[in-house]
Amino acid sequence: MAELAGVSSMTVSRVLNRPETVAPETVETVRKAIARTGYVPNLLAGALATTRTKLVAAIVPTISGSIFAACIQSLTDRLEVAGYQMLLGLSGYPAAREEGLLNAILSRRPDALFLTGTTHSAQSRRRLRGAKIPIVETWDLSAKPIDMAVGFSHQRVGRDAAQFLFKKGYRRFAAIGAEDERAKIRWKSYLAALTELGVDDVASITTPAPTNLWMGRDGLSKLIADGFTHGAVFCSSDALAHGVLVEAQARGLSVPGDIAVIGFGDLDFAAFTVPALTTVRIDRFAVGRLAAEAILSRLAGEPVAEKVIDVGFQIIEREST
Repeated sequence: MAELAGVSSMTVSRVLNRPETVAPETVETVRKAIARTGYVPNLLAGALATTRTKLVAAIVPTISGSIFAACIQSLTDRLEVAGYQMLLGLSGYPAAREEGLLNAILSRRPDALFLTGTTHSAQSRRRLRGAKIPIVETWDLSAKPIDMAVGFSHQRVGRDAAQFLFKKGYRRFAAIGAEDERAKIRWKSYLAALTELGVDDVASITTPAPTNLWMGRDGLSKLIADGFTHGAVFCSSDALAHGVLVEAQARGLSVPGDIAVIGFGDLDFAAFTVPALTTVRIDRFAVGRLAAEAILSRLAGEPVAEKVIDVGFQIIEREST
């Protein structure tokens, strides 16, 4: 391999294990030689010698039409530049499969872990702390993370959504939310903020997770059947909010005249619905990139400036409110 590429064996080793330390043109030459020969490096042997597997594992609930997809892409892209590959596990809603996934993943000795959320079973927390590898919990914040955290406050999202709608002049409110833990936090905070503003009667519908457009249509249908014919609806996802828009229009209701809608996520379609969807924007790419940077810093033995990073959020006002 080294002879074919015209470099030393040490250089081949560095390209395979630490490509960021090798000149880009040399990396390209070695990789072309690998492609020509069909060579597959024995990473397990390297891991036994160096205690590194060059593997980072990530666990997310779902990637199907999901807010998590962009985050995972950003994480993968940054790790790949540093010579790491990613192993992806899907835990579902609720995170029923997380404990089993962690057992399977940790047995393969990844160099680091990317987790979704900060709530884990007692057994999982013990295993995670005992793994003694960099761990980043994401999509939520914690004053006491297992290791590091990159996320935002779901409580503040719910509060700010309520205050935003109230300031817009709405006085009747509803919520359609998924039965996952972080969505529930946003919903409870939304209700609490409205109570502080003097609004006690808030109609609500819960749906399974992950959510989709049909659930939003069905949710609004149920709200209307219960007597909610006008007001503002806070949805736990853009998919639900899109469904509310479609159902309102199918019934001849005006948006935002009769029904105002705010979603969560600012997914790619949100700006192009009719009317355009008001939503809560999370910088999904930043979550993945910052998590990758934290992991790589720890793996390099460098200090991490912030153990808890708040990426914040924005309410993006569009035509649906």
